[in-house]
Amino acid sequence: MKLVDLSHTMSIHTPGWVGYAGNKMWYAQNLQSVSIVAQRIDTAMHVGTHIDGAMHATDGRFNGDMASYALDYLVGPGAVVDISEHLDDWDVITPKMITSANVKVEKGDILILHTGYHRYYQDQPQQDLVRYFCMHPGGKMELLEWMLDMKIKWFGVDAGSGDHPMNTTIRYMRRDLRKQFEQKVGMSVDEFFPHYEYRHKLSGRLVRNNIFPFHNYAFQEGLIHAENIGGEIEHIINQRCIIGAFPWKFEGLESCPCRVIAFFDCGEMRTEELRGAALQKLQREAKALTAKARDSQPRSTPGRATRTSRR
Repeated sequence: MKLVDLSHTMSIHTPGWVGYAGNKMWYAQNLQSVSIVAQRIDTAMHVGTHIDGAMHATDGRFNGDMASYALDYLVGPGAVVDISEHLDDWDVITPKMITSANVKVEKGDILILHTGYHRYYQDQPQQDLVRYFCMHPGGKMELLEWMLDMKIKWFGVDAGSGDHPMNTTIRYMRRDLRKQFEQKVGMSVDEFFPHYEYRHKLSGRLVRNNIFPFHNYAFQEGLIHAENIGGEIEHIINQRCIIGAFPWKFEGLESCPCRVIAFFDCGEMRTEELRGAALQKLQREAKALTAKARDSQPRSTPGRATRTSRR
């Protein structure tokens, strides 16, 4: 079996998304004082290679926090698709770019998009964080609807966001770049990315929004994504493989840094998780063993201590 890491290295220098804090790390214990090292970290969940849960952009905790995603959702067959030849700053990713690539994307796949923008990430030879986070390519509603039609399980991209940067709050935070974008496309950002509508799945409210379609709309439809894909991605472009993301199994966590791994030559994929009756049976057996072990222990007589003789 061959494993290829599609994750960036994390450190205290790893940048968060625009407006997000980076990492802090400090020592809680050290060798010279207690003979052991222990550390603590303080991080936003959107630092480094990470996966967004639905809770990040939709209502409802129990169907979109990190603990709610089963292994057979996080790991599965997929494709790493190279679309970099079509893309430059602020370009729009289209379904045709993906379907015309030299690898087939199948319904139900995990999809990793190689735009080439990982080369502008932290500590890369061509590092340019403004370009990486604020000027990368992204999709419009056409791409989102195509992904939903294809039943893409989740997708990842080697860029700062699953949304086009000018279809996020970056358009408000970096008005200088917004002006440059509007000059490039020859229209206002509101014209280029018009409002979209969808029904709120829990309340039925008609939602009308003009930013974050790949978050607010896609997440409630079950299509989440991983951001800041990198690592050795250039070595496996236009190939099919088993793809897995491995965040913490943490209840109430909306997103999480993770390792994203591509698996090759591993035979037929099979993931199993104990659920329902099987899990309940194991819990009953564990309780029975615990009770048996407890009953086998010597019991103290009220008012008297139990003594153990030694030879």
